[in-house]
Amino acid sequence: MQEDQGTVELDQANLSNAVVNLDYCHITSPIDGRVGLRLIDPGNIVQANGTTPLVIVAQLQPITVEFAVAEDDIPKILPEFRKQKKLPMDIYDREDQTKIATGTLETLDNEINASAGTLKLRGVCSNEDESLFPNQFVNVHLLVNTLQSITVLPNSVIQRNSDSAYVYLLKPPATGQTNQTVEMHTVNVGATDGTVSQVDLDPEAVVAADNFNRLSDGTAVTLRPSGGQGQGQGRGHKNDSQ
Repeated sequence: MQEDQGTVELDQANLSNAVVNLDYCHITSPIDGRVGLRLIDPGNIVQANGTTPLVIVAQLQPITVEFAVAEDDIPKILPEFRKQKKLPMDIYDREDQTKIATGTLETLDNEINASAGTLKLRGVCSNEDESLFPNQFVNVHLLVNTLQSITVLPNSVIQRNSDSAYVYLLKPPATGQTNQTVEMHTVNVGATDGTVSQVDLDPEAVVAADNFNRLSDGTAVTLRPSGGQGQGQGRGHKNDSQ
């Protein structure tokens, strides 16, 4: 009886050993991802100590995005990151025109690149539609803070000289006059978001939007018929988030 039991246990050990050997006949990736083009074809000469893999598996879901920010921006980002832990970010294409993914900031590097004056940040995206690929060049928009009830102007409207930033502010016609005039008005430029910037200007103010080479303090101007902003006049406006 014990002899038969020993025979059964031996057979079970042989079966387990065969299963282990069978596992060596398969290559299993430790991660889920996309398999690249094979690097070794049938008939290629290979060596036991060779370093060329058969294929490379790249994880796509989730995928990390690395980008750099100027060291001057670190005091703005770090307190909000410590407070919220996860800052939202939008991923745009190379031309910075089309949003292709969203994600959150995951971590920051521990040192600044002295040669570039930048700090490397890493975010993570779910990448459910696999719109992001490894080594793809993208632009990252990181939302650090939301500013409420501010006035923004197109960057093209804001002029600069060696001393300050300014706009040409339209003044009401003087008594007995029909034409409006412009006045060079100094502004403080705050946060910039894409093509607009925060300025300390009354939201109802009207500013000149083109022909700056013809303008100076006190120049008389005539407004063009309204055909959309940017054709002859611009108006400051409030923005609820930036």
